[in-house]
Amino acid sequence: MATDATAGARGGTPRPAATAATGATGATGATGATIAPREYSPSEMMVVTAARELRDGEVVFVGIGLPNLACNLARATHAPRLVLIYESGAVGAVPDRLPVSIGDPSLVTGARMVAAMADVFQYILQNGRIEVGFLGAAQIDRWGNINTTVVGPYDAPSVRLPGSGGAAEIATHARRTIVVSKLSRRAFPEAVDFVTSPGHAYHGVRRAAPSLPGGGPLKVITDRGVLEPDPATGELVLTALYPGIAAADVARDVGWPLRWPTPLPTVDPPPAEHIRLLRERLDPDHLFLKG
Repeated sequence: MATDATAGARGGTPRPAATAATGATGATGATGATIAPREYSPSEMMVVTAARELRDGEVVFVGIGLPNLACNLARATHAPRLVLIYESGAVGAVPDRLPVSIGDPSLVTGARMVAAMADVFQYILQNGRIEVGFLGAAQIDRWGNINTTVVGPYDAPSVRLPGSGGAAEIATHARRTIVVSKLSRRAFPEAVDFVTSPGHAYHGVRRAAPSLPGGGPLKVITDRGVLEPDPATGELVLTALYPGIAAADVARDVGWPLRWPTPLPTVDPPPAEHIRLLRERLDPDHLFLKG
């Protein structure tokens, strides 16, 4: 992967990310009493932070896991008119319990429409109608490229992963993509082993329409803070920290010289009511909130 010659030293001040202050501190509408860091898990913080990124009435392409929890938390709180679309073909899904897969029957009951998978991709996603796409990542690099294909060389990998599914199309066409991934140096290398889903730059070439019409990964929500692309270079920079976390705690598990602005905002703690909803209503069996 190419290295941007303008990148500053670790801890230096990057050019401000386009949305560095928007939603990063919970300004999207979290209400009620908040709770101390020891009273919620990193996964719960990730879900609440992701939910805050969603606006009422948006059309969201969502899968299973923490992004699914985030969407349904938003729907239960500040964004009741979210339109949830699942890869299996459920459009406008309103599940009354946590779906455990994209083929879960709860996605069909009450949905606005159930379509063929090809129709969802061709008529909705590729037609530019998806406002937000959620993705996970086995690896995400300095430029927002995502790998869910192989770890190691493609012809002789140490791990062969599930592959793209719909991720490449989401990263290509969604107006903005939100990535949810826990920090580790293995998951955040300077360059991914394989580009499954495009980020903001590859070999020094920036993404651009018409081949990549969507906005790309505009937020990377981790278990310690939030990364966003520098609008001038596409490089991921740290734009917000969770309560009790220092920038060095994030930088040590990122495979490139991470930059951040000064001062660095802190994300608001989760409201107690949101944690209650996650634990008692949305994921009472801890299928996805495991730590």
